[in-house]
Amino acid sequence: MMVDGAALLKRLGDRLAGIRGRLTPDAGMDKITWFRVGGPAELLFQPADEEDLSAFLRALPEEIPVLPVGIGSNLLVRDGGIEGVVIRLSARGFGFVEQVGDMALRAGAAIPDKRLAAAALEAGIGGFHFYHGIPGGLGGALRMNAGANGVETRERVVEVRALDRRGELHVLTNADMGYSYRHSSAPDGLIFTSAVFDGVRAERADIQAAMDAVQHHRETVQPVREKTGGSTFKNPEGSSAWKEIDKAGCRGFRIGGAEMSTMHCNFMINTGDATGFDLESLGETVRARVFETSGILLDWEIKRLGQFAEGRAVEPFAPH
Repeated sequence: MMVDGAALLKRLGDRLAGIRGRLTPDAGMDKITWFRVGGPAELLFQPADEEDLSAFLRALPEEIPVLPVGIGSNLLVRDGGIEGVVIRLSARGFGFVEQVGDMALRAGAAIPDKRLAAAALEAGIGGFHFYHGIPGGLGGALRMNAGANGVETRERVVEVRALDRRGELHVLTNADMGYSYRHSSAPDGLIFTSAVFDGVRAERADIQAAMDAVQHHRETVQPVREKTGGSTFKNPEGSSAWKEIDKAGCRGFRIGGAEMSTMHCNFMINTGDATGFDLESLGETVRARVFETSGILLDWEIKRLGQFAEGRAVEPFAPH
């Protein structure tokens, strides 16, 4: 099916009266994702605030698919685009951070992880330095239990606010989120809007030093200035994804305009003219080669969304 945002917007008509957020039909996802690839979203909605998002979800017919996205840092959108509504929280309505207790912060789900780390530093609250090295937004961090440098999101989260597909509010505890490695078991249909975090008492100089170490490490070993989506695959138990990819001879391996970075071979790069098809084909080929070499089946960490372009489907590798 081809996406047709103008037709969807016309179909919704008066249902959306009073909605204050921004609606964009046929929105180019290649402008949002860090890979700079992907077909259009049928309709992109950027809500003004939590109340506006709730009203929109209540007004939207249940048969229309809804897909929340963050700042697009670990997102691979397929070339055929995304059917239904993509929701991207606005910085104005969801990009806040405030101190709500001695060592507690409340932040909106649209805030970049680095800004949360900076706010914690300013408040003299420790335990957030690892976010300085994660190139993503808070909503994604909450969903996938993002972590770096030996610390994970689950160690800081107190509670999370979220809206369901009907626009109803839920407040989830840390236990409700069901965190494990790069995963939460919170229902897929929830859209996170904000969260409260607990930090630890620390000296600002120590926090700054930890953040500087994170930044130095990242710039030294990761291709941070390329069009990439961060870590492509999750680390398998007892090993590192990059080691298995290297062992399989895939460092620098290319398909079309997509390449496994020579600097850090668990990072895929759009070298300039890659398509979503190139990138996903590369990833699945690497999964197959790693399995042939070591018997390890790598799991994607990058989220792949949307429809394939006609005749350009990528079959996921499955061992026989």
